[in-house]
Amino acid sequence: MTPRIRTTRFGLFASQAVVALAWLGACLTAAAQTATGPLPPPQGQQTQPPERAPIRVRVEVVSTPVVVHDSKGELVLDLTRSDFRVFDNGLEQRLEEDGFDRGGAPLSVAIVVETSSRIEALLPALRRTGILFTQTILGESGEAAIIGYHDQITQLLDFTGDHEAIERTFTRLNRGTSGARLYDGLSRAVRLLRDRPATRRRVIITLAEATDTGSEEKLGDVLREAQLANITIYSVGLSTTAAELRGPQRQTSAPSATPPGTMGLPPRPGSVQTPTTEAQRSGSADLLALAIWVIQHATEPVRENALELAAAATGGSHQSPVRDRSIETAIDEIAGELHAQYTLSYRPSGTEGGYHEIRVLVDRSGAQVRSRPGYYLGSSVN
Repeated sequence: MTPRIRTTRFGLFASQAVVALAWLGACLTAAAQTATGPLPPPQGQQTQPPERAPIRVRVEVVSTPVVVHDSKGELVLDLTRSDFRVFDNGLEQRLEEDGFDRGGAPLSVAIVVETSSRIEALLPALRRTGILFTQTILGESGEAAIIGYHDQITQLLDFTGDHEAIERTFTRLNRGTSGARLYDGLSRAVRLLRDRPATRRRVIITLAEATDTGSEEKLGDVLREAQLANITIYSVGLSTTAAELRGPQRQTSAPSATPPGTMGLPPRPGSVQTPTTEAQRSGSADLLALAIWVIQHATEPVRENALELAAAATGGSHQSPVRDRSIETAIDEIAGELHAQYTLSYRPSGTEGGYHEIRVLVDRSGAQVRSRPGYYLGSSVN
């Protein structure tokens, strides 16, 4: 006798559920097989953008510092917006509505200090400079970060407007080893300043020798990044010779092939003649032309004039405190220039890659104008 199957309400519901699940699975399988792209994300969840092909780096706004002296060498402080004309690769540019300022925008200053054993005798003088930065450069609205370097790079202080913290950090500068990773120290400063608001003037002030040992970064690469981030570099050149005269006599490195203050020997026969070696040979190279060469050939090593080149490439200045000039005097002169500095900002009409030359003209008889020479646009992935 065929057994009777009793169908309860629960059994009927379970059977219907199994059928429904099987039908749903078949639909999902068919959809997956016919899909032509990725499944859409759940509502409210963002997906990673697709990888893009390399495109040219675009610069939205270019800012250049401008310092103007008269025929007697005095700073000119009474110029107006209409007195300036700016050219980018030969094309005259229109300044932004808020693209003109003289010494008014607040400062963000990254101070890069050499602490190697090579300049140990100068450390007491460096420890006294903190109050100069707070009183003459930063003022009430300025902020500073401090980076120390020898064979290591150390961020001694993050950006702050606390004058006491800045001065205290300077008084605690300690001697490091004999290494001098100058370019890596400058690179760290550039990365810090890139994140500061665009409404602030971004400045690096370096207290260092013009010597680099062991850096991973190339000076040309650092200066390219500084130009694109609208950073101005000022430098105060420390002297190992002066340090040795103040400190105990000791031989810290191999003797130089030429006396201090003289240029190097001509290049060896068959060696590549670059602007750097030519500058060493003749001593009369145009710093601006050399700075442009360094930017365009970023991977080439720079063996001489590193601090002067960094300043020239970004519109700053280099101070060399020798003889009757002190480190304090050099910092005071930088402060005076920063407060007399004009800033011009524009959106470049030409965005092709390569080097862009900036030229600033002033409608004032006998005026001597200093600005940064330009910036380099390479390739990147956005």
